[in-house]
Amino acid sequence: MSLIRLIDRMSKFMMVFAATWAFGLAFLILANIIGRSVFDSPVYGTAEIVSTSIVIIVFLQVGYAIRSRSMLRADFLIIHLPESVQRIFLAIGYLLGAAFFLMIITGGWEESVLSYIEDEFEGEGALRVPSWPARWTVLIGSALALINYIVLAYIDLFKPKSLDLEIE
Repeated sequence: MSLIRLIDRMSKFMMVFAATWAFGLAFLILANIIGRSVFDSPVYGTAEIVSTSIVIIVFLQVGYAIRSRSMLRADFLIIHLPESVQRIFLAIGYLLGAAFFLMIITGGWEESVLSYIEDEFEGEGALRVPSWPARWTVLIGSALALINYIVLAYIDLFKPKSLDLEIE
């Protein structure tokens, strides 16, 4: 199995896991609403769980969104250029995206390690949620996004047909 195929499968698995997590969150929110309005007893900690989960869900899905070419891009000028120039501009954009996620990784690495070592928590009152899962998900999701941007730059520059759209 090629490294790119492995990355594609990991991206898809993380996307499915995030979608399942979001689906479960919907039931938690529903239980909180019903508990609050009908039984006057909310599900404590719902706000803390949801706020942390949003970050986790986004970064679990970013790799798949990039690899499946679903990320937002403004190509209204590029589409009027020759195909070879379009591919070069797309590759430059992908490399800039990779640089962006590399900056997230380098900027968040130390704080992520410290949040795990120091057992950092967020939230006050009913439920305190550990910070490290969200921080580490940001790092892992950013690493996968970086790799997927590099893969797309490679595909657009060298056009190997066997690697395009393996994610589907």
